[in-house]
Amino acid sequence: MIRTVVSIFVWAVTALALTVIQPVLAILWLVTRPFDPKQRIVGRVFRNTGLVTVYCNPYWNFHLERGAAAAYTEPSVVVSNHESEADIFLSCLLPWNLKYLAKAEIYGTPIMGWGMRMAGDIGVVRGDRRSGVKALIECRKKLQAGVSVIIFPEGTRSRTDEMLPFKEGAFRLAIDAQCPIQPVALAGTRYALPPGSLLFGPSKAVIRILDPVPTTGLTSADVPALTERVREQIAQARGELRKELGIV
Repeated sequence: MIRTVVSIFVWAVTALALTVIQPVLAILWLVTRPFDPKQRIVGRVFRNTGLVTVYCNPYWNFHLERGAAAAYTEPSVVVSNHESEADIFLSCLLPWNLKYLAKAEIYGTPIMGWGMRMAGDIGVVRGDRRSGVKALIECRKKLQAGVSVIIFPEGTRSRTDEMLPFKEGAFRLAIDAQCPIQPVALAGTRYALPPGSLLFGPSKAVIRILDPVPTTGLTSADVPALTERVREQIAQARGELRKELGIV
């Protein structure tokens, strides 16, 4: 009963924040377009709305860990493993201007979807090849404009404790644009928002920034090896985070 009441409260606060922020985003989008074509300001304000959910949720203890020795550069293709719908909220802790490749079920919704559009995010219909190709073209345009994108290359969250294989699209995109892959690893969100439920669960989660992986000089022939290399890097970091968090 307590978890239900808390979940209703947090979702209500989230909905209120998203609703209140819509006119602000619209004004910012109109005013900043001439001098902020990368939509940094609108994007940051919108991501901060996601942090409202993180910080007002008594069940969540989310942290960012800067584990990279090398510097992040823009534009990059940011890739992460995917454990839960709560990963979107956890990734709002990342300090960069990112445009999300998001599933159409979210991107097409009122209020949330409107905010994503103004922030410059990209929608894709999962399992629809034509939509996937169109979305990657839009991602390529973002990179060409100097804007980073974030993609979850598993395609969907894993239903088990094992990571799914990575799809190659994000890595092909990075090689085509000759921009770095910026891996991040996360752990601890699996029960923060269980599949098929809107009730929040107790969760201590961390997202760790890893060292970027350059793609300079790589070609399409290198895509499979790059994909597997980055997956192994994220899997190793995820395993370390799980041990630190006491997840068995």
